[in-house]
Amino acid sequence: MKAMVMAAGAGTRLRPLTHFIPKPMIPIVNKPALEHTLELLKKYDFSEVVINLHFYPDMIRDYFGDGQHYGIKIQYSQEKILLGTAGGVKKAERHFDKTFVVMSGDGLTDINLSKAIEFHKKKRSLATMVLKKVDARFDYGVTLIDQYNRIEKFIEKPAWSDVFANTVNTGIYIFEPEIFKYIPKNRFFDFGRDVWPLLLARKKPIFGYEMNSYWCDIGNLQEYKRAEKNALEGIVKVRIPGKLKNRNIWIGANTHIYPGVKITGPAVIGSNCQIKKGVIIDSFTTIGNNSVLEEGVKLSDCILWAGVHVSKGVQLRNCVIGSQAKISENISVFEGSVINIDEKK
Repeated sequence: MKAMVMAAGAGTRLRPLTHFIPKPMIPIVNKPALEHTLELLKKYDFSEVVINLHFYPDMIRDYFGDGQHYGIKIQYSQEKILLGTAGGVKKAERHFDKTFVVMSGDGLTDINLSKAIEFHKKKRSLATMVLKKVDARFDYGVTLIDQYNRIEKFIEKPAWSDVFANTVNTGIYIFEPEIFKYIPKNRFFDFGRDVWPLLLARKKPIFGYEMNSYWCDIGNLQEYKRAEKNALEGIVKVRIPGKLKNRNIWIGANTHIYPGVKITGPAVIGSNCQIKKGVIIDSFTTIGNNSVLEEGVKLSDCILWAGVHVSKGVQLRNCVIGSQAKISENISVFEGSVINIDEKK
């Protein structure tokens, strides 16, 4: 089976973290969000994936290549001008002549895709929207379904006055190739704003599949940190890199941890790291590959990306530090801080 993975967005709500990398490359437990999506597709026997690109396209293409490493064939569809979610899929139309799945490259989920596809086929649906019940969060399209799961009403990112349900659009879709009849070529067209309302108006067989699995849209810093924490807790089932130690501590290859280091899980330390004497790593901390923590560093509830150098005596708590950052001696960075630099400089 084939899938389209959306990876063209700039992720403006996650800036400054996404100033210099595309949103799907944001790391969750030391792997890009997009990598978790590809591993999920491979788990459910998808053989081919098309990824659309726009923002820093070479970064995604260089990292994932042709997909051989993941046991899945990857092809790319680059958009010089953004075409929207539906327009981007339309551009890749030639790849899809049977039932196919569309997923976001910057979300995190462990959905059972086999069950969702089975539902789609049983309903003989033209288009199936995967839904998730959420608690009072309406940054997403909300959807109302009838007793047969047929979609009756949909509003993309409603105002509070328009809220009529707490089942939201996850951005995971299952389509028949007929869907391309409803998407124009070479123009911006969006699934939530344009396609679903059009299908409703024309009374096409469209259904909502309510998932019970984990789903998080990594749309802002709060949701990003929640996804990271949930991965460490095992609330979402993903593959965490490294060797498992003491039940909930993962340590990568060629990492040197000096005597006297204290680590409280859940925590992840990447490959080729240096964790020096007297370092204290408290729970819910992720340290990226090729990072160095000098003597006396204290970390708690932090996300450090790859290549971070933290000097002696530094204390970091509840913060995100971007790739290749250098944190000077004897300073403290607390409560929600985000530090990022341009890796190209």
